Amino acid sequence: MRYLAAALPLAALLAGCERAPADPRGLGRDEVLVQSLPTGRADTRPDEARFTPGVQTTDATAAAASARNAEVINRVVAALRGLGVRPEDVQSRQVTLGRIDHGRDRGRFRASNLIEVRVRDVDRVGEAIAATTDAGANVVSGPDLRIADPNAANRSAYASAYRAARARADAYAEAAGLRFARVLAIRDAGESGGPQPYYDLDMAAEANMAPRIVAPPGRPGRTTRQVAVRVDFALAE
Repeated sequence: MRYLAAALPLAALLAGCERAPADPRGLGRDEVLVQSLPTGRADTRPDEARFTPGVQTTDATAAAASARNAEVINRVVAALRGLGVRPEDVQSRQVTLGRIDHGRDRGRFRASNLIEVRVRDVDRVGEAIAATTDAGANVVSGPDLRIADPNAANRSAYASAYRAARARADAYAEAAGLRFARVLAIRDAGESGGPQPYYDLDMAAEANMAPRIVAPPGRPGRTTRQVAVRVDFALAE
């Protein structure tokens, strides 16, 4: 009995040694791990634009500067409505009113009102900018050309990144005399947008401009979306 009691713990220990712990990476026996970090790109035409027109007014009193500013900004918004810009696509960005303490307007008051405008038809952004300046906007910045649904634009970039990862895994397998077995993991490693064209207009100094503003040309161009993925593959004999 004493021999049997001593043998039982030893048998349990040997049985435990026979079972190798599972690989935390998901690899099976005789499998080789290949890790890849490819990038994928997709060129997409922007389909909307945002720009920021504003009005600056200066007057002898705060009330006069504010009232004149409100009158002009209301004309700007009305002009945008006339182009079909929706009310929800016009948003206040900054409203300021203060006394000027230096320069030739010292002692007077300046009111400023900036709004952000979303133009859903990117081909009409130049027309929208011209409409705001013609209505009295004397500060304009933008446009910022965007893609309304970036996730849709990214899908082809992700597909491209995965194809690059799989091609790399197949190349490793062929070179090593192995075969592709399976995908172990796919992880998102981030995304970025390429440089977007823009231009700035500062109309504040153009007090003697012609009454009608010529629409600046809008050139949507292409926006490059780039994504990166981490893919783990298993190769086997």
